[in-house]
Amino acid sequence: MQLGVIADDFTGATDIASFLVENGVSTIQLNGTPVENLDIKADAVVISLKSRSCPAKQAVSNSLAALQWLQEKGCRQFYFKYCSTFDSTAKGNIGPVTDALLDALNEEFTVVCPSLPVNGRTVFNGHLFVWGELLSESGMKDHPITPMTNSNLLQLMNDQSQGQTGLVNYEVVEQGSAKIIENFAFHKGQGKRYVVVDAFKTEHLDEIGKATRSLKLVTGGSGLAAGMAKSMSQQSAASGDARQAGYPSKAPTVIFSGSCSQMTNKQVSEYIKKAPNFAINVEQCLRHKDYDEEIFSWVKNNLDSKLAPMVYATTDAKNLKSIQQDFGVDEPSHAIENLFSRLAKKLHAFGVFNFIVAGGETSGVVAQSLHLDGFHIGPQITPGVPWVKAINGDLSMALKSGNFGDESFFTVAQKYLQ
Repeated sequence: MQLGVIADDFTGATDIASFLVENGVSTIQLNGTPVENLDIKADAVVISLKSRSCPAKQAVSNSLAALQWLQEKGCRQFYFKYCSTFDSTAKGNIGPVTDALLDALNEEFTVVCPSLPVNGRTVFNGHLFVWGELLSESGMKDHPITPMTNSNLLQLMNDQSQGQTGLVNYEVVEQGSAKIIENFAFHKGQGKRYVVVDAFKTEHLDEIGKATRSLKLVTGGSGLAAGMAKSMSQQSAASGDARQAGYPSKAPTVIFSGSCSQMTNKQVSEYIKKAPNFAINVEQCLRHKDYDEEIFSWVKNNLDSKLAPMVYATTDAKNLKSIQQDFGVDEPSHAIENLFSRLAKKLHAFGVFNFIVAGGETSGVVAQSLHLDGFHIGPQITPGVPWVKAINGDLSMALKSGNFGDESFFTVAQKYLQ
């Protein structure tokens, strides 16, 4: 095993796994750290955790357990994968987890590189942009769990970690990997524990990928992993074989949408114009224990539709704020997650074998509820969002991070059913 990835949520895990496969690295995604001995035959393993927004202490503990498992499998290099919008507060969890992994590996230095230009996430002079807007001016400023009100990655990292952060700017990056490595050494000599690396085009990530191959621990989004994959020696057929293993079959399909991101709102609005849809009522979800039976019955009656039925809790920022004022912040989200969990189990038992899920938290809940050990990575629906197929069954999933894809995502995803 050449690369072991610890991803802080489920959609982030499928995101990075898909980029590894697309660039020729045979990859298996695991649903959490295995408690049993699994025989893994792949060049990379991605362990998907649910550690993005849990208490920092829990995120550290779960990440260290994943690291230990990967070390026991003989892994040589490790990657801490977080969102390309750096979803993290002043309390963590990116800083605390990075520090814990560095300490466990007896390392003193790593990189911070969330850039993913193909999806509009770019870093320039240490500031993170989303489709040309500063992170703090994008839709992420209204995120219900990790509102991003600062775009300066150096400040964000310094506020939540033990060390100090330097910058490898674009002028260095454009001189190539050798110059980047030289700059790494300079910052390490200056006592920097981390460096933010500018990247606003794919060619930058290719050079950074070459430069980071010598680091024991790398941190970032999926874009840098793609750059690293290109520098790894692989069999040319690896990506094609992996994609074929992950193709979904034509079978009953359902869509769950729990994300309230701007793009998911657009995707849901587009999809409900042409497909059966059920909007979750938060009060009913909180007050009526049999609410899931009503939705289950509705889905069953709509499974034969031309397009898959959608059950969604997606709403815009204004309505979300109103819901939180009426019912609190945590109770509605927990109730909706539990609802999706119960629905997933009932629908799978009924014969639904394909799930398209929007939102990292929702995806994690659904995958955990169905007790899946891991996935083969299939074709990319959109950059960072592949179809995946269970390694221990015939169930397929498309797990979409909130802001990924365009307005037609839910329809396009179903074109891969064969």
